[in-house]
Amino acid sequence: MANIKSAKKRAIQSEARRVRNVARRSAMRTQVKKFLKTVGTGDIAASTDVFRQTASILDKSARKGLIHANKAARTKSRLNKKIKLLVLKEKEKTASASA
Repeated sequence: MANIKSAKKRAIQSEARRVRNVARRSAMRTQVKKFLKTVGTGDIAASTDVFRQTASILDKSARKGLIHANKAARTKSRLNKKIKLLVLKEKEKTASASA
């Protein structure tokens, strides 16, 4: 442990930030898993709603410095691609059913 008062204060601040970041990172990852689970059900409307929430959390994490902005953008892009695949599969089903 540090001896200088300012160093002690910094250690306390760093620990508080670490705990806060762990909670935020966990919430972010949980939200991504929730989205993936929703996509797995095949419900496009629910997936879109959860995607909006997930994108918001990813953007907030990037803004707070928890993750890099490019990582947030890359993750959102990959998640959005899953919704697009879901919509495409749905269109193929309706096209093959009507043909």
